[in-house]
This record gives sequence, structure tokens and C-alpha cells, in this order.
Amino acid sequence: MSDSAERLRKLPTRLLSLAAIHSDRRVTEELARADARKWHYAVLATLDEFAPASQAELSSRTGIHRSDLVAVINELADRGFIQRAPDPADRRRNVVTLTGPGRRQLLRLDGLIADVEDEVLAPLTPEQRDQLTGLLCALVDHHGRRM
Repeated sequence: MSDSAERLRKLPTRLLSLAAIHSDRRVTEELARADARKWHYAVLATLDEFAPASQAELSSRTGIHRSDLVAVINELADRGFIQRAPDPADRRRNVVTLTGPGRRQLLRLDGLIADVEDEVLAPLTPEQRDQLTGLLCALVDHHGRRM
């Protein structure tokens, strides 16, 4: 980037975009090598943290549109990573639960993503990584995007 115009080298929005493009590409590549996608990870991580959830709750918590979420849930259920069953309190909706194999897959993907983060953030110290995370959270929170 040293042969870019000075104003481009110092433009935070451009730098943020370039870093995001690289990071997103690397995460997508590594998840694909594990036969997984970002949405798989989002659903598994959300179920692990929030316990069983309806499909509507998962859509809201992950930011995955409901129509797209159905396909993700089907893929994860077919692999035995989640279980979908009618809600006993309201048979019109499904409750989605993380299974033992799903929890093991999530731990595997956690490790894979941690490795990618180490690669992408290699030039930063642990303190700088924490600071960057805090700054990015502040931006995302300010603009109202759920994480």
C-alpha cells in the first residue's frame, strides 16, 4: 500500500474496508476447508451461549434472515450438530438445540477462527488487539448492527 496516494493510506474508512475484506476472505477460506460457513458458526455459537432457541430468536440474535436461516438449520440438522423439535408450549414453532457433536464442531471452529485471527492480527500486540476489538465494538454498537 506504500505506493498508494497519501490520502488513501490515511483514510480510516478505506483501511477498515481493506482489513475487513482480507479478514473475511481468510475466515471464509478456512471455514470452507472445515466444510463450514460463517452462518454455521453463528448459529452454533448463539445456541451454545443462549441455550435452545426458536428460529425467530436465532434469526434476531445472529442477523441471519429467517428465509436464509431455514437452509442453515437444515444443513446443521442433517449433520447432527443441532436438533429441531416442535416447541411443547407452542407447536407452531420449532425449538433448536445444540447437540454434543454440534458442541464439538463449535470448539473445532473456535480453534480455526482463533488461528485465522492470529494470522490476520499478527502485527498487533495483545494490548493493541484488545484496543482494536473495543474500538470496533464501539463502531458496530453506534451504527446499530447486532453482532
